Amino acid sequence: MGTVREVTDLDTLRTQIADLEQQSGAPDLWDDPEHAQQVTSKLSRANSELERVETMDQRIDDLEVLVEMAQEENDADTLAEAEKELTDLHKAVGELEVRTLLAGEYDQREAVVTIRAGAGGVDAADFAEMLMRMYLRWAERHGYPTKVMDTSYAEEAGLKSATFEVNVPYAYGNLSVEAGTHRLVRISPFDNQGRRQTSFAAVEVVPLIEQTDSIEIPDNELKIDVFRSSGPGGQSVNTTDSAVRMTHIPTGTVVSMQNEKSQIQNRAAALRVMQSRLLLIRQQEEAAEKKELAGDIKASWGDQMRSYVLHPYQMVKDLRTEHEVGKTDAVFDGDIDDFMEAGIRWKRSLEKANAQG
Repeated sequence: MGTVREVTDLDTLRTQIADLEQQSGAPDLWDDPEHAQQVTSKLSRANSELERVETMDQRIDDLEVLVEMAQEENDADTLAEAEKELTDLHKAVGELEVRTLLAGEYDQREAVVTIRAGAGGVDAADFAEMLMRMYLRWAERHGYPTKVMDTSYAEEAGLKSATFEVNVPYAYGNLSVEAGTHRLVRISPFDNQGRRQTSFAAVEVVPLIEQTDSIEIPDNELKIDVFRSSGPGGQSVNTTDSAVRMTHIPTGTVVSMQNEKSQIQNRAAALRVMQSRLLLIRQQEEAAEKKELAGDIKASWGDQMRSYVLHPYQMVKDLRTEHEVGKTDAVFDGDIDDFMEAGIRWKRSLEKANAQG
């Protein structure tokens, strides 16, 4: 199998840890609590990553010994144990290799995900809610913390839109390949004639802003409206105008927040997501990739990147990577790591081809 060191740069990781340890030992570190928190969090994550790599390398060494023992003693049980460990290690090393492919400027960031219902009426709103649950279940499976920032409910069922954060390193790198238009084909539960319905939803993923990003937005470029928070079916869940809708006038970018308790908290949360979106726009403009702007996702025919077919057969297929599975229930329950891994490899091969071309 080779060693884990072939798919990770331990020297760089150890240099990073030494630098962070030096920063964390500075006597004036806690004069700036936010910066101190960032340094200590990064140091903790880097140490965890180093421990993970070294542990995996040790597992490979132990496996080699186990295989030798099983062969020498012709022990079928030990050999079966070794084969299972080999399968587990192949998967773990593959995951680690994918992590090394996440080398983009913002790939290490936490992520802000927005899902919007597209064409397809009530089925599209229901599909948007299914996708939100899929991603939240994916995060839950891995123990990743999430925070729902905004939910706009549709009249009959489902969601018009929803925004949530995934607060773990590399969330953006992993989830960025989920951005685009998703398509659902099924017998509509909302059609009393039981007809097949095609509906669409758009997924937008942006990196979460950090204090060091220096995205300054002049006050005169922002339009801020306040309104009452609403729950399912349009019911009011707040008797005060605490929800906030923020519009960046030059780009037309709109952010709504209603899940915090006060207008001040919602305004601060909206500003952070607005800065995150503008940061991504700036990055894409610098790379001359305007066609990939989040606002260009149409959520309709001819624009989809993944299809979820529940009738007349069951299959989820990514149209970019050709990766497909037949267990649709598992996918909607958050089993989407294989799709993400295929997407990350596809994205990196595309970047390499563009760089060579």
